[in-house]
Amino acid sequence: MSQISYYSKEGLAKLKSELHEMETVQRPAISDQIAEARDKGDLSENAEYDAAKEAQGLLEMKISKLKEVMANARVIDDSDIDASKVFILSTVKIKNPKNGMEMTYTLVAENEADLKAKKISVDSPIGKGLLGKSVGDIADIATPNGLVQFEVVEISR
Repeated sequence: MSQISYYSKEGLAKLKSELHEMETVQRPAISDQIAEARDKGDLSENAEYDAAKEAQGLLEMKISKLKEVMANARVIDDSDIDASKVFILSTVKIKNPKNGMEMTYTLVAENEADLKAKKISVDSPIGKGLLGKSVGDIADIATPNGLVQFEVVEISR
């Protein structure tokens, strides 16, 4: 059974671009490699041919998975998001009450997560702990180092 995933417009456009690149650039390149290896003669002992066929199989599997993800993707309109609680596409400022350290993250779908851009997955431990919280709420997050608490300081879109 396929799982529905939620994306921003930009995230879905990135997936479409990735699929387009796989189908129009990578697929023909691998086909060319197979044809070139085939022209070299005996296929039973041709490592280039075997490698190209394996690469083709892996690419086709990636394309198939990406098409399935896109078929089950739903775009979230961030203008409809209620800023009183933490939801996907919410930007949340959190504070660790023990050390006073503040961090700001945007909660996104798994495929859009990018820690350098301060985008964390709603499926991550922090993301799961923050979902549904309001300003002033304390989120208990299970980490490898034990339970960590974060206070929700601010929620925006």
